[in-house]
Amino acid sequence: MPANQPDSPAAKSRSPRRTGIATGAAVAAAAAAVISLPGSAAHAATATPLFGPLQVTTDSPRADNGDIFLTPTSATASGVEILSPDGTRVVWSHLVPAGETAADFREQTYRGHQVLTWWQGTGLGGVAAGEDVIYDENYHQIATVRAGNGYSADGHEFTITSKNTALIVSYTTATADLTSIGGRADQEVIDGLVQEIDIRTGKVLFQWNSADHVPYGQSEQPLPASSSTPWDWFHVNAVKVDTDGNLLVDARDTWTTYKVNRRTGRIIWQLGGKASSFKPVAAPGQSLNTAGTIFAWQHDPEPLGGDRYSVFDNESAGTANTGQNSLSELPWSRTVTVKLDLKHRVATLVSSNDSPDRLSSPSQGDAQPLSGGHQFVGWGAQNYVSEFDAHGKLVFQAELPAEISYRAYRFSWKPTV
Repeated sequence: MPANQPDSPAAKSRSPRRTGIATGAAVAAAAAAVISLPGSAAHAATATPLFGPLQVTTDSPRADNGDIFLTPTSATASGVEILSPDGTRVVWSHLVPAGETAADFREQTYRGHQVLTWWQGTGLGGVAAGEDVIYDENYHQIATVRAGNGYSADGHEFTITSKNTALIVSYTTATADLTSIGGRADQEVIDGLVQEIDIRTGKVLFQWNSADHVPYGQSEQPLPASSSTPWDWFHVNAVKVDTDGNLLVDARDTWTTYKVNRRTGRIIWQLGGKASSFKPVAAPGQSLNTAGTIFAWQHDPEPLGGDRYSVFDNESAGTANTGQNSLSELPWSRTVTVKLDLKHRVATLVSSNDSPDRLSSPSQGDAQPLSGGHQFVGWGAQNYVSEFDAHGKLVFQAELPAEISYRAYRFSWKPTV
């Protein structure tokens, strides 16, 4: 796998941070000039395959005919690509600059308009240096979002909210005294940050640092042999808006999804991990992993409403998230749907979709809810995508030729060109 895969921060490959925040007036002017003029001249869409079509093995009636969104990445190149619903034809593709990686490519809504968004930069999965970009329906870039307060955006998450703000994540290094958990007094650590940024002005509206709210002892990642080797103890990989407006912050290295108050930063509850607010149980026909938990080394919590959540359950991770010497709590990866009983503090595993080929994905992945109860899954380090119907039946399965894609999505993209 490529060295810059999203869950493998190299101990010494920390890229310089980009300081500053998104340009204010310039971004706002660009947005007003381009988004408000959907009939303006457009760049021609590139329909050249970046790395080749998907190899489709299953294709039966799907939830809809949405296009497939990928960030195919090889050892030498990376880009964003929209494929036809069956994965065999390129709708649009775009290579990011040489030496950079793309991640989290999807369709979103900004200021009432359909847009394309993704992250591009270096060091994905470590202390990355990058930025998030927004393209309009005509394939024009209309905005750039950068982390504020001296940090740099990481590629694990770029969500545009209904308030036209951006939710992003960032990694930063610090020195911590870990003697209370058997570590060193001067251990270098990698903390996870979440920021909410006003896209038009670049103003940081909210910032949350894992070290301020979560004890280091909650980590499942073993301590490194040297104090100068950064310990990726938290590894934030997602931030979502829950149905009540608060945030879901996911950390694969504590096996926990944290519900966070969007105003104060206080943790409301924790799902999974050593300090879970809920007792995990399995519904009939479902099973917990060997650690007695619902998920492990997970990604992408998605609010489904009614206190139900889906999660991409890797169940595997390598030493320091490298994908090497993987530790597994189940023999394969899966997606899980969890129902929370907030009164009795019980989390029930109500359904799951196993990897169709019983493959274990030690890094990356997502599970996108679709209409009609369908679910579109990107298997991360295992270069497959799948779609399941509401009953867990596999209705679509395809393989990327050789590359991987951190996440995969299906959207009904209808550009104006």
